[in-house]
Amino acid sequence: MLGLCLGLQCIVIEAARSVGLSQANSAEFEPDTPDPVISTMADQQRIVAGEADLGGTMRLGAYPAVLEPDSIVAQAYQSTKVSERHRHRYEVNNAYRDPIARSGLRFSGTSPDGRLVEFVEYPRDQHPFLVGTQAHPELKSRPTRPHPLFVAFVRAAIDYKGGELLPVDIPEMSEPVSNGNERRNEHRDGVAQPLPEPATRG
Repeated sequence: MLGLCLGLQCIVIEAARSVGLSQANSAEFEPDTPDPVISTMADQQRIVAGEADLGGTMRLGAYPAVLEPDSIVAQAYQSTKVSERHRHRYEVNNAYRDPIARSGLRFSGTSPDGRLVEFVEYPRDQHPFLVGTQAHPELKSRPTRPHPLFVAFVRAAIDYKGGELLPVDIPEMSEPVSNGNERRNEHRDGVAQPLPEPATRG
């Protein structure tokens, strides 16, 4: 699974609930939740509270992020320093990072100052591929130059499906194998008919 923007936030909510924070939610969905694991960014709180104009106040545009060197996302990007485009007001609440980490969810990328969570992931022994980003990588993906996260996601899906299909068990044949003297497209009353034997010469 690859979660983008709200997708990352939903991953975090479910991770929090899995470690006993049953009412964990986003303050965007439920302002009175006792466990706002997704909350307004500090520099947006006055605006969301109605004390200023909402227009043009999002975290909008390209921002840098630093990735953990041994993470799935760093492997996908082939780099530990990336820049991605954003459009959001809500972020992972840092007060909940430690309890959420007990679920196994890893905060694998943050803003350079470590203040904002930009990427999360589960290790492959917990899930074949579960990565979330607060960014919008689709805005930088092209038909002939797909974004590294989409490439990694599709590759993981192919590998997972291949693991289901291989090895292939070939069942024993209960019917005799055709010797090539029948054509499927020659039928009489819906039943394949044998071809005539070739004439014997001499």
